[in-house]
Amino acid sequence: MTLNILAASYVGCVRQKNEDMVLACHTCVRDGSFADTVDLSDTDRCLTALADGMGGHLGGEVASSDVLHNLDYFFGDIPKGLSVSDYNEAIFEWLNSINHMIDSKGHSEPCYHNMGTTLVALAYYNSRFYWMNCGDSRIYRLHDGRLRQLSTDHSLTNLVGGSNEHTNYITNCIGGGCKTSYIDMVDCTEQVLPGDVFLLCSDGLTCMLNDEEIEQLLNENADANDLCQKAIEAGGYDNVSVCIIKIV
Repeated sequence: MTLNILAASYVGCVRQKNEDMVLACHTCVRDGSFADTVDLSDTDRCLTALADGMGGHLGGEVASSDVLHNLDYFFGDIPKGLSVSDYNEAIFEWLNSINHMIDSKGHSEPCYHNMGTTLVALAYYNSRFYWMNCGDSRIYRLHDGRLRQLSTDHSLTNLVGGSNEHTNYITNCIGGGCKTSYIDMVDCTEQVLPGDVFLLCSDGLTCMLNDEEIEQLLNENADANDLCQKAIEAGGYDNVSVCIIKIV
């Protein structure tokens, strides 16, 4: 199987700095773009992830960077051949560790007070694909031309049973004062089919473009830069980051 990976992250029109970051093929992307092609064998591993940081004078950009760099190192160091349940347990242990690290950094340095970040990712490990989500960044799947959100926003709107539209009030993240962060983990191997496209994005995209607009753009072969530019043209009220994974 071959993956075509395209990533982009930009500050937008309103924010003074970019607190988003994308991880693709061991490369962290902020204020720019990246593209690569990855050929996968059964023993390979591959990680794409996106983080939307928040909090403090420098906190958001530090939190998103720390989490993605730490996750990249951790993922590469996971022992070979773990079962699905053991792999899930390893990720849960990592989440507890990184949440404690981000929280402690926020307590020790005032400029990082209450810093935190969302995390959404697609990982290939031991011949299986997994998506995971903590917060309100999103993962979508485009299959047969139809776009569907796979993740569920960890937001106040969803908690009280409202629509799945974005809200400024998230109920779960890494750091950010969340003492018991949690992460949604799904083995999605059976959903990864040739011709499918997976989309990771921050709310800077989905607050500017609705799902129908994103679906149309992906069906027109828009890349990560194209999606970011459309969000910026629509107002660019927040940082906007996108990672597209095309299954060949």
